[in-house]
Amino acid sequence: MNDKRDLVILGGGLVGMTLALAAARKGITSHVVDRADPAELTAEGFDGRASAISTASWNLFTNIGLAPLLEPFACPIARIAVSDQLKPGRIDFVAEPHEGSLGRMFENRRLRLALFEAAEKVPAIAFHPRAEVTGRVRGEHGVSATLADGTVLQGSLMVAAEGRRSPTREEAGLPLAQWNYSHRAIVSWLTHSLPHDGTAWEIFYPAGPFALLPMQDDAEGNHRSALVWTVAERDAAGYLKLSDRAFLAEAVKRMGDILGDIVAVGPRSSYPLSFQHTARTVARRLALVGDAAHGIHPIAGQGLNLGLRDVGALVEVVAEGMRLGLDPGDAQVLARYEKWRALDGFSVALATDGLTWLFGVPGKAASAVRRLGMAGVQRMAPLKSWFMDEARGVSGALPELLKD
Repeated sequence: MNDKRDLVILGGGLVGMTLALAAARKGITSHVVDRADPAELTAEGFDGRASAISTASWNLFTNIGLAPLLEPFACPIARIAVSDQLKPGRIDFVAEPHEGSLGRMFENRRLRLALFEAAEKVPAIAFHPRAEVTGRVRGEHGVSATLADGTVLQGSLMVAAEGRRSPTREEAGLPLAQWNYSHRAIVSWLTHSLPHDGTAWEIFYPAGPFALLPMQDDAEGNHRSALVWTVAERDAAGYLKLSDRAFLAEAVKRMGDILGDIVAVGPRSSYPLSFQHTARTVARRLALVGDAAHGIHPIAGQGLNLGLRDVGALVEVVAEGMRLGLDPGDAQVLARYEKWRALDGFSVALATDGLTWLFGVPGKAASAVRRLGMAGVQRMAPLKSWFMDEARGVSGALPELLKD
């Protein structure tokens, strides 16, 4: 049976499945292929990661009907505190009353559960989990993906949403600028005696940022925060092997008593940190979204939000093109997508990379200069507002799906 759809989305993660749901809202059909098992991805404690969902990204989730599924699990971010080694001169970004919050924190598991639950109810989405792609064809009149079981999925536009190691991007020969930071992010959970009051902490050390992200209290009412701790690659294995008590002692050295007594730590995992950015995000009947196009440092928690802006832009240009009678994979449609996303993607990638190097310069003099600059930003309301708009994702030319 020939079930040709508008999109063949390779990768059914957070960005790929959001793309399918957003496209369905505009009447755009899709095949979504993912090699992973959804049951494993949504299991308790799968990878312990959490994501900060910006205001603009929350607007997207609201506009595609995900908000009711997610709202009960959201922890609003009321304030972002940025500090250089907890020394004087920090910046506090505080949400204005009319804004509600600077974003929302979610366990990635909860995001996946909501996406899978929503997609099951949408006929416009054909989901193919636990499937390996063995062949890709991008022809003059359409695209196809062949699965390991012989199934051939046909469409008009292929979308690579497979993450940093996208085989589709590699096969297309799209050039990639990349480098390794020689650091790893250690991810875990902390249970603490004081409430976090919705504050996200970004504490910078020469070895890398130490981030504490507010999460909902657990079922017993214990206060929790997610930890994303950047360490040198050579030290990561040692930190992961520490006993819970020793690990907490090292963490407390870097966070002081801002959350009171740390009473428990969750399972630890880690992943390598690198930078990558594609000069081109499109090819013949192909578009890249999310980490397949731009893998950035988690220093400001913008990676997923950047990918969700890709989603909004791609859906908008494809929907408008189809209204004009253009094929979803038409070169004009793809050129508009690439032009729209080029500046934002490059700017965010450059900014996060710059912050990584800026705060990585060791020494008292460098720290003093940074803190002097941060104190200046703290006193300049217009500049603080600009930074907050960037963090909330509401600056620049936003796709309609990301607007309130």
